[in-house]
Formats: sequence, structure tokens, C-alpha cells
Amino acid sequence: MGSVSDRALAHIDSEEVLAELLERIWQGLGVDTVAVLILEPGGNELVAAATKGIESEVRQGVRVPLGRGFAGRIAAEKHPVILDRIDETTVVNPLLWEKGIKTLLGVPLLVGGEVLGVLHVGSLTPRTFTEDDVEFLQAAADRVALSVEAQQAQSARAAASKLQRSLLPAQLPLVPSLDFAARYVPGGRSIVAGDWYDVFTLPNGWMGIVIGDVVGHDLPAAVVMGRLRSALRAYSLEHTDPAEVLTRLDRKAQHFEPGMMATVLYGTLEPNFEKLYLSSAGHLAPVLASPGEPTEFAKLPTDPPIGAVREARRQTTEIDLPPGTITCFYTDGLVERRHAPLDQGLEALRSAVRPQRSERVCAAVMGALIGESVPEDDVALLVFRRQAADEVGALDVTMQAIPESLKDIRAAMRRWLSAVGVGGDVAGDLLLAVGEACTNSVEHAYGPAGGDIHLRMELLDDELVVTVRDHGRWRPARGVNRGRGLTLMEKCGDEVEVLRGEEGTTVVIRRRLEAEAQA
Repeated sequence: MGSVSDRALAHIDSEEVLAELLERIWQGLGVDTVAVLILEPGGNELVAAATKGIESEVRQGVRVPLGRGFAGRIAAEKHPVILDRIDETTVVNPLLWEKGIKTLLGVPLLVGGEVLGVLHVGSLTPRTFTEDDVEFLQAAADRVALSVEAQQAQSARAAASKLQRSLLPAQLPLVPSLDFAARYVPGGRSIVAGDWYDVFTLPNGWMGIVIGDVVGHDLPAAVVMGRLRSALRAYSLEHTDPAEVLTRLDRKAQHFEPGMMATVLYGTLEPNFEKLYLSSAGHLAPVLASPGEPTEFAKLPTDPPIGAVREARRQTTEIDLPPGTITCFYTDGLVERRHAPLDQGLEALRSAVRPQRSERVCAAVMGALIGESVPEDDVALLVFRRQAADEVGALDVTMQAIPESLKDIRAAMRRWLSAVGVGGDVAGDLLLAVGEACTNSVEHAYGPAGGDIHLRMELLDDELVVTVRDHGRWRPARGVNRGRGLTLMEKCGDEVEVLRGEEGTTVVIRRRLEAEAQA
């Protein structure tokens, strides 16, 4: 019995414990096969996880339905079973009778009274297993169960952590006239959960901004979070209205994730960022702080959470975002405390938010509401600020020299021009001129190996200066009526300069601004 005790295995690395246990069971009982089957998530099937003497059971991915055959019966009844007749009438797994096993002894793997799986041993010769054998195997099963539970927990934490890191934005987007910052902190002893935030651009020039909180913790919550995030992104490509996106997300969750529930706040920003459209699925309202105005919570209806009510009616609220406005999205772990009213946490949050840089807002909020304490629940915080025109610096964009990049370059230009207050014919002319310069780089600068285009736009007093640079050598124009891009650029800009050299081609376009061109 001591050979499978905790003390006997204390010096062994946790990843090797299961293999060592099977070896000791093999030797201690003098059997020909040892197998561990684990109950799969959902609790309907056992799957072979580790074996000795019948390794093909794992290699072939053997599965046994709960309640059927030898192993299924042990798991369902939670009692040891000795079997002297091994054939298709008593055993689901054909490998056991095909191997010629004559006698089987199996016991359940139990943790806290719950079935984790089954441990069984077999003999190729007729054998009578004794009560001492059953006691030894059950003691071994208790140790195996602890080892399996520890490995599963470790694997689940590692998988969930990797999943969550892959789903949270590695870097918030660099968008002209918008300043982003975020925080994510798991609550208590959890390292991952179902809280998430996301920011993405849409093909029509709008932006999607979302924060959500899936009920639950660890890997199951993280998996559901990943599915919701992907689905919301997909629906956002079809609809700009946040309420419609959340309606479709709810329908998907009701059908494919029965029993789950999540709160979600989804917003879309107009291309000029002057208005934010919001819809809340059971989520707390964001905080708004504008220069010269009191900080307040956005006034919007709170519709039912995702997964809570079938065919819930959802609404979208339009919110003005004057220059300098801070918008603060957050999950309830930031403001909820077990022994304090919610209003107290919300007031502390409102008091901490001021119209300043987003990074400073995040630092102030986390300092005021979290401080040195470990949060009881998971915390996600996403802050963005619409900058004033005089705060917007130069636009720098680097993209692959492929046709698909041209629309992203145009979208970035539109946002930047809007942010610095340039519109009308000037904006239209520059979009056309820069589009021609970038198209020339895509078509003529590189061969099959490809390369990059770098765009820089800056406002110097009353003049816009645009630089388009590549690192290739332009090839002659192909086809009829080609090569007119320079003429078009010259019509749209006041000055156009093309510099060709060994290190590539640089196009500089200058356009003076009339007073009325700036909004």
C-alpha cells in the first residue's frame, strides 16, 4: 500500500506521477494491463488517458459511454467491479477481449464524491482478485484521482491563460484623434475568466468598441468568451447598429450556448468620432467626462443580458462626444464589493474619472478602486478619449504594398483629416492624390517578394504635407492609358515632388489650406 502513498511519490515531478503510479500498480498487483479512463466534459463518455500493457487503448482514442460495459458501469455505480467474463457482452472496448484478458478489476476515480474516471487492471490468465487487491487498487485510484485532478487544473489554467491572452487585444489600435488605454486583472486566485474587451475598425470606417463579462471563471468562461467575441465581430461586419448586433449575438448564444449568460456593452463610433452609439445587454453604463462638464454615467436603457431572455427587445442610444471627452467602459468587478452597496463603488469610479489622457485615467481609476487589494472579481477596464484638433499629431501609417491595403490607408486618412478639421474639396483632393501615389507604389515598386508603403501626413501652419515612401524601384507603366497618376496628383496638390533613388521612391504632396477648408 505504501508504494502508492503520497509520501512515496513526494519526490516525483507532478507530470511524471501518473506514469509512475501505473508502474507501481503493475508491479504491486502483478497484473498484465493497467488503464486510466477519464470522464470527458459533459459527463457522457470515458476516454482512455493513460495505460500500461495495452497502449493502443490511448493511441486509438478509445471511448466508453457512461453506464455501458465494464468501465461505464464502474463510473455510473461508483463501486469496484470484478469481471471474469471478458467479451462483447460485458466489455465495450474490443481491445480488451482481443488482447486475451481473462479477468478485470476496476475501481472509480473519485474526488469529493464526484466521479473523475475509472482505474482498471487486467490479467491474461484466470485470477481471483482478493479484498486486499481491491483495497490496494482503490487506494491507488485515490492517488491517481488527485494526480489527474491536479494535471487537469494545471492544463486548464495554462490553456485558459493562453486563450485569454490570444483574445484580448495585444495592442490597442493607433487611431488618429483617439487615445486608448486598458487594464485587465483576474479576481481572487483566478488567473483567467470571462471578462473581455475589444476594439476594431470596420470596413465602412466606423469603429467597434466592446466590453463583456461571461458568468463563471477559468477555462469554461474563457472558452465561451472567445466564442462570443468572435461572433460579435462577425455580426458587426453586417450591421452598424449595436442593438442589432447584440440581438444576433443573443440568438446565437441561446441556440449554441444554452445555460450561459453574459453582460455586454457594445458601441460603434462614427468615422469622425463625433457620436457614439451604444447598446447594453445587462451591462453597467459607461462613465463620460467632458471638459467643463460634470462627470456622469451615460444615460441608456439596460436590456437583458445575453442568454437570459429569449427574443429580448434591444435598444441603441446616441451619445455626443465633444473633443476631449473620456469614455470609460468597465466590468462589475471594478465597482462591486461583497460588503458594500454598489452605489458606493459607482460613485468612487465617477469621482476618479477626469477628462485627461486615457492612460492617466486608467491609473487613477485602478488606484482609487483597487489600490493594494486583490480584487474579489475579475476587472476589465477600457478607456478612450476623443482628442481635440490641436492635440492630433502627424499621421504615420506603414502597410504592405498590396491592393487590399489601399482601403485601410484611405480610412486612416479620412479619420486624420476629420480629426484636424480638414474637409470639403481639400480632403477629397488629398484622398485622390495620395490614393494615386499609393497605387503607384503597389503596382510598380516591388516584385514578387513584395514590400511596404509608408504614409505620413502632417499639418504645418496653413499647409498639409503628405509623404508616400516605398523601398522599391518603379517599373514602367504597363498597358494603354497608364502613367497618368502624376498628372492627377499635380492637379490635386499645389506642389508635387517625386524623388527616386537607390533606396526607393518618395512622393511629397503639398496643399495649402484656405480658411474655409478647415472646419
